[in-house]
Amino acid sequence: MKRVFDTQLIGPFAAMIIVAVIVALTTDRFLNPGNLSNLFLQVSIVALIAIGSTVVIFAAGIDLSAGSMVALLTMILAQMLKFVGIPLVLALPLILVTGGVFGLFLGLITAYGRIPSFITTLAALIAFRGLALTFNNGSPIFSLDPALEPIFYGKLAGIPLPFFYLLFFYGLAAFTMNFTRLGREIYAVGGNPAAAVLTGINVKKVQTITFVIAGFMTAVGAVLMSARLNSGSPNYGQTLELQAIAAAVVGGASLAGGRGNILATFMGAMTIVIVQNGLNLNAAPSSVQSIVLGLIILLAVGIDMWRAEISALMPRAFGRRETSAKASSREVT
Repeated sequence: MKRVFDTQLIGPFAAMIIVAVIVALTTDRFLNPGNLSNLFLQVSIVALIAIGSTVVIFAAGIDLSAGSMVALLTMILAQMLKFVGIPLVLALPLILVTGGVFGLFLGLITAYGRIPSFITTLAALIAFRGLALTFNNGSPIFSLDPALEPIFYGKLAGIPLPFFYLLFFYGLAAFTMNFTRLGREIYAVGGNPAAAVLTGINVKKVQTITFVIAGFMTAVGAVLMSARLNSGSPNYGQTLELQAIAAAVVGGASLAGGRGNILATFMGAMTIVIVQNGLNLNAAPSSVQSIVLGLIILLAVGIDMWRAEISALMPRAFGRRETSAKASSREVT
């Protein structure tokens, strides 16, 4: 129970609840069962991609390529199913492996090429989107496979399948980060790379692995995106990388690396999607949604940067309250 109510989880959980209450007060349609079901389906793609983005951030990196990689992978999957004739049962693992290979490529360039991850993934963001446009003359490919949609819209015991995807991958990620050697090494590399080297950790290898994980999770998101719309398009995934990073930061992951909780990332993703859903229900234009998302990222990063100052102020504030309370009790006595 102490782990469940750890401060790393309380903050993001409180933020998610507060945002949900505010949205519920602004529109009565928010608590509609149909809207809540759609909300959960909407968050699944962002939350799964955010797992990879968070792991990279834990190792003091950043991945800006997720959105464009989703577009490229959906087009590759569409080509496999529609034109090449590869069966769905074979195409899906091939896409997951392809996502991992893309992540491996970015990880090797970043870790062994000593190019900052910001530059590497920014270049990939542009290149992947361009590669996606080379398929089918840059036009979307529709009606891929009737068996694809149930992957996203299907249910098991009345529960949407994305719930089980989230449960499995977040459970696996939480176990890895908290109870395995790889998880400890990722935190160590992000916290202090020089100290990690002295303890015998292969820093470059760990950094590369984080990008492989990010690429694989992006491929999972790409599969769900294609299943949701039964199509592939070079326009899919726009701003997904920002939403995934925002989910990690709102969830308390430090952009400096070495600190955060993977479960809190899901709460961050829920917060982001609830805000977007509330704006949609209130007929806010897309420009306003982009502005709000930018402000959320700015605020979350600001809180991370000011964490030390906030932590120092809290004891003082409570100390003053305690002192005033004691003084009042003495006066009454």
